[in-house]
Amino acid sequence: MSNLFWLTDEQMARLRPFFPKSHCKPRVDDRRVLSGIIFINRNGLRWCDAPKEYGPPKTLYNRWKRWSEMGVFARMFEGLAAEATAPTTILIDATYLKAHRTASSLRGKKGGRGRLIGRTKGGMNTKLHAITDTDGRPIRFFITAGQISDYTGAAALLGYMPKAQWLLGDRGYDADWFREALQDMGIRPCIPGRKARKKPVKYDKRRYKRRNRIEIMFGRLKDWRRVATRYDRCPEVFLSAIALAATVMFWL
Repeated sequence: MSNLFWLTDEQMARLRPFFPKSHCKPRVDDRRVLSGIIFINRNGLRWCDAPKEYGPPKTLYNRWKRWSEMGVFARMFEGLAAEATAPTTILIDATYLKAHRTASSLRGKKGGRGRLIGRTKGGMNTKLHAITDTDGRPIRFFITAGQISDYTGAAALLGYMPKAQWLLGDRGYDADWFREALQDMGIRPCIPGRKARKKPVKYDKRRYKRRNRIEIMFGRLKDWRRVATRYDRCPEVFLSAIALAATVMFWL
């Protein structure tokens, strides 16, 4: 079928160094299984609906679940992103990802808080915090429950920011402690001040116009249906879906 996705030889060569070593018997064809995993995530299908060309659905799901819990897909994303040239300007922002009822059900001990899903005006959501390079290609991700503030994501990502000259962010990141932390790292913040500030904050309006690139990146990520709508209960598995989408679209 012409509409099925298949990884190329060049793409497999770049991904292969991140594969875990196979113990005992050899793994099932990596190209076929990974291509099937990508197809399922991009189209938002149930695993049982995987096209037969990719092999047994149970094989796809087991590989997806096991490698997600091992952090393989996150390492693929981080490793390929690290190969890029250090950016002069980085961007930071966050977006909401809708949680399906299958991901947000079962509260308390069986799920609930540990799933990083929270109630907002738009319903049950997970918030994705991201840093991108000058071209809007993602470098780092961090997920929280939907009601968590942008400050929390900024604090978590602060230690993972690459060396850069500028950081672009919207008013949600206007905090004195964040500006001071960036300046201590040698990064100049280009962040508009909140309207409630008594003293206006100056920023480079011309440079700030580039911030739309991170919003474009979020839009492209949400083209993958299992990213735009969270079906996975486990946050590590959902973060793997985000990392896989970013790897295929931006770094392969």
